[in-house]
Amino acid sequence: MIPLLLSSAIAAAIALGGSYWLADVLRARGRSQPILQRNADNLIAPDHQHKAGTPTMGGLAILAAALIGYLVSHIRAGVVFSDQVLIAFGGVLVMAGIGLIDDVKKVRARQNRGLFWKLKGVITLLASFAIAGTLVTLTEIDTRVSLTRADLPGWELGAAGWTVWAGLIIFCTANAVNVTDGLDGLASGAALFGFIAFAGIAYAGFRTPDVYGAIVHPYDLAVFAAAFGGACAGFLWMNAAPALIFMGDVGALAIGTALALLALTTDTHLLLPLICGLNVLEIGSVALQMGVFRASGRRRRLFRISPVHHHFELGGWPETRVIIRFWLIAGFFVAVALGIFVADFTNQVG
Repeated sequence: MIPLLLSSAIAAAIALGGSYWLADVLRARGRSQPILQRNADNLIAPDHQHKAGTPTMGGLAILAAALIGYLVSHIRAGVVFSDQVLIAFGGVLVMAGIGLIDDVKKVRARQNRGLFWKLKGVITLLASFAIAGTLVTLTEIDTRVSLTRADLPGWELGAAGWTVWAGLIIFCTANAVNVTDGLDGLASGAALFGFIAFAGIAYAGFRTPDVYGAIVHPYDLAVFAAAFGGACAGFLWMNAAPALIFMGDVGALAIGTALALLALTTDTHLLLPLICGLNVLEIGSVALQMGVFRASGRRRRLFRISPVHHHFELGGWPETRVIIRFWLIAGFFVAVALGIFVADFTNQVG
């Protein structure tokens, strides 16, 4: 347990100090998030002009903090580096790199779209499949569809099928977190719940190998999750409304990828939509908005604007009310997911 606490505490401290330093550096160099009054569909967005000049790309602090916290925790005897976590970190860095390129292009062009969104979608999808393929090729990861453990429901996909399944999970989760990152602290706060949940799940796998023996190196996965949880907590201090720094795509894509990889490596694939329930609602609102708009011949919309957090803003909710209530929703979904996991755990142990 000490390495988990160590990794999270170190990551939180570095994320706090690093984001504070990064905010000053980026502000001095004019690396601020463009704030536009219309979205991609030319709809009037909530008025966030007061955020103009806020530095972006704070996700770099999250990445650095999580990596350092994870590495330092391994000074404790008994904590070993695992191939799955090292590949997971590599995958997170790849997706973060794509987000960083997008952030730089946004800042330089002074607009909200960096890489053309279709091209960015193709690149992240290919990267997701590459990460999944690397995992299944170089590690002993279980290739069955899982809910709370590998043999429930235990549908075998094989290496090729699992690569497609896992790649889609990574792609969807990364983009769902990216869509959620539209209000101060919303994505980082919701992700904190998720990383805490995965740290507990992985630790339970470590303590009861007779039940969760299919998980490879669960203790290292728990340290990995704890490091990202601590990094999100430290960053949230600076990212809470009114934000002093935004995480940018570099942070959102990294966090989403880390959450997806934790679900894949802890054999909790089907729990991920609950653990990331808020993110599912957010990206689902975008999909529903597009579906209704196209089905109506581009005449009607389901929401005032999407993602759904902006819908409530335009309905008169203050930004902080939306954030706090959405955090509560995220916490509820995570609690339900953990309830399912604990119920199955208790049944297996009993």
